[in-house]
Amino acid sequence: MTDSIILSISVCFMEFYVSFMTLRTLLEDAAAKRPGSIALKYRRDNAWQSRTYGQMAYGVRQMAEAFGQLGLQPAIEQVALMLDNGPEWVETYLAAAGSGLVVVPLDPKLRAPEVTHILQDSGAVAVFTDTRHLDLLEMVLPGLPTIRFIVVTDGGSEPLAPIAGRPCYDYESLRERVKDTPLFWYAGHQPAPQDIASIIYTSGTTGKPKGALLSHLNFCSDALGSFEAIGDEITPSDDFLVVLPLFHAFSFTANLVVPLVKGCGMYFAESLRTVGEDIKTLRPSILIAVPLLAEKMFVKIDDKLKHSKVAQLLLKAGFGRLIGKKVLKALGGRLRFLIVGGAPCPVHVLNGFRRLGVPIVEGYGLTECSPVVSITNIHSSRVGTIGKKLPNIEVRIAEANEQGVGELQIRGPIVMKGYYKNLEATREAFDGEWLRTGDLASVDAEGYLTIRGRKKALIVNREGKNIYPEEVENALSNDPFIADVVVVGYTVGGVPGERVGAIVVPNLENLAVAHGGAEPPWEKVVQILRERVRAQCDSLTEYKHPRKIVIQREPLDRTSIHKVRRCLYQGRLDE
Repeated sequence: MTDSIILSISVCFMEFYVSFMTLRTLLEDAAAKRPGSIALKYRRDNAWQSRTYGQMAYGVRQMAEAFGQLGLQPAIEQVALMLDNGPEWVETYLAAAGSGLVVVPLDPKLRAPEVTHILQDSGAVAVFTDTRHLDLLEMVLPGLPTIRFIVVTDGGSEPLAPIAGRPCYDYESLRERVKDTPLFWYAGHQPAPQDIASIIYTSGTTGKPKGALLSHLNFCSDALGSFEAIGDEITPSDDFLVVLPLFHAFSFTANLVVPLVKGCGMYFAESLRTVGEDIKTLRPSILIAVPLLAEKMFVKIDDKLKHSKVAQLLLKAGFGRLIGKKVLKALGGRLRFLIVGGAPCPVHVLNGFRRLGVPIVEGYGLTECSPVVSITNIHSSRVGTIGKKLPNIEVRIAEANEQGVGELQIRGPIVMKGYYKNLEATREAFDGEWLRTGDLASVDAEGYLTIRGRKKALIVNREGKNIYPEEVENALSNDPFIADVVVVGYTVGGVPGERVGAIVVPNLENLAVAHGGAEPPWEKVVQILRERVRAQCDSLTEYKHPRKIVIQREPLDRTSIHKVRRCLYQGRLDE
């Protein structure tokens, strides 16, 4: 039997299997098979706490029953979830989505205008949050008549005062209220796989955030397709360290849906500052990271290796895996691999981990695809590519040029139904049945995909040559004196045709070290950085070199998953 036939059978079975799945069935299956296994670990009251799958499933049923008493209407209403990672986030989400309600996850760091837009656009009728957001809600709720009540996860035993005239309930008090009642409401409200589970709002880098309609089927299909693509069996004995915020689609699928499928543990890092210690304490076997986190981890590891003559000799002799064993031991001793996504990972980080024998998998996706579209295989990856597409979807390169570069488009069960209440944006997002990603890509004969840039970020110079900003940024980001960089096109005098410009943030710590411990005068910093930019671009064709180089002390503006808000810098260098 050929590999293609085996793959076709596998995909058909997966499609049949997933057609009966919802996020609720994932939880119920895990709780039935592994009721005593740890589902959640989290830091609370200066100690690590845990909940088993049996406890978590019961807590979900209790919260769902409380929703029924509060008058929420499944399949009709939306509820907003604005919390940091923790057991309350997981239980609230699963109770709501598992009852047929639609959940609108919000970044808890959003400001008032952003919160107002999402709550207004989504038509949410309730907000689940914590006490630190009550002042913000007091400010925005007068203009949001659809919000009927607020539930606070850390309100304590004292009665809570209304917020802008809306009743405010304590999370644990609601649970107490239904403790001794039959849990019939949850049993009577079950979503179908095609029902919407989440409205996830995009980061808004190109305008007002739009709400992607993502179903139970979308998330379950994405999780199962990712299992097939990674090429390494994830088992119930695996434990995930959850660092990334669950409101984001990548973290939601990778850190919640995937563990639910297998009944794995989800261990919540206390904070970004404590990740190093949390890894040693919790000893996870799988870590999901954005490139920035992976890079910070690698920099610390690499810095230690540079100060060890033995390590340097072993690396030169090709015995990096021996060192890698010590590295893994320092990371708790159980880490089997890292999964990196949300943004492109620097090649030197990927190569650096692999040279040490530490498996690292890189994924590509977007919110509208639940979000994983492709992922590198743990056994046969190709650095510089985003791996191969998930086996249960189709991809195509639309309107490819002579180099085979065109827009990457997706079709399959992971693709959203559209944008909530935004028919025009939905129409623009699709080319027939195919979702337009807005990313330029190419695919080789073996099926490996490579991102070449963003369609809207593409710089076309006066000679008609195309420059992909990411290519120039990658060349510059390897310099130790450059902390951050964004490459944009600019025009002079309104004349058609763009030139390449770069806005660069210096690494002042490294510059100080290189100059005897003292930060050089700013004029000297600017001079050094401009010279470094020109030197790093020597490997690029002349027309790709930045003609205008702006050095700024302030860090670049980034989204919650550390993508540069490129739109803020478009036009900034125009003359």
